[in-house]
Amino acid sequence: MELRHLRYFVALAERLNFTAAAQQVHVTQPTLSHQIKQLEDELGLALFDRSERRVSLTAAGVLFLPKVIEALRTLDSGTALLKAATTALSGRLHVATSQTFNIVIVPQTVLLYKQQHENVRITIEELTLADMASALRAGEIDLAIAYQPVDSHDLLFEPLCNEELVLVVRADHPLAKRKRVRMIELHGRDMVMLPQRFKTRQLLQEAFDSAGTVPHVTIESGTIPSLLNLVRDTGAPTILSRYAIPPDSTLKTIPLENPRPMRTTGLIWSRDRQQTPIQATFGALLRSVTMNYLAK
Repeated sequence: MELRHLRYFVALAERLNFTAAAQQVHVTQPTLSHQIKQLEDELGLALFDRSERRVSLTAAGVLFLPKVIEALRTLDSGTALLKAATTALSGRLHVATSQTFNIVIVPQTVLLYKQQHENVRITIEELTLADMASALRAGEIDLAIAYQPVDSHDLLFEPLCNEELVLVVRADHPLAKRKRVRMIELHGRDMVMLPQRFKTRQLLQEAFDSAGTVPHVTIESGTIPSLLNLVRDTGAPTILSRYAIPPDSTLKTIPLENPRPMRTTGLIWSRDRQQTPIQATFGALLRSVTMNYLAK
């Protein structure tokens, strides 16, 4: 089945006249008739009832038509998007991101993007996952970078990477020289953590519950820099993504196990809104920057 077969099918379904349809797609009437017959032979079904006076869709043709129209519309939209992406873009882009991705990956992506499309105005803000989902549904942001929402029937999630959550300790902490730490070993220990409204904290709570662990959370703070400062100042550890720790940090990271906490970060789009060239090109660049960063 070739693309021209589908375009000829739609033209004939719309006109229900071989002469008019042939003129619409710029072929001769015998060519159109032959191409439609090829399509029907490949499908093993008649798509049109033909008589000397009229042409009409069969039941199979009626069922097939909306799917073909949808497929051609998607293909044409994608082709237009590719053409637009190679030209100078202008407009606005509003992105919500997790704190971890906003340390290195998002700033690098924005810098590169502005070099390519200087007339695009970009707004970046950090939101919780719940707030991201609400903002996407309301059309207040264009895309989000976070973890898959639980209630995501109207959102599209495209995985970018898996993030391991690790124990972060000061160099003089009793666990600092360990290669791995079991979750149960955190039972009763003083810790500083993200508040419960964050998806990461909820994921970690599930891991604690699974291990039968109840750490002593002395301080909750909603930003990564403040948590890292609290680890340095109080000596109490925290748990964050491995990628949340700056390369020049004096803090130690230790893998956790039993269970090993992981989360999948990705791009989140509204299912009800067509991606614009600005959104699509930013998403493509973000994927590239992420892969390069994680490969280091």
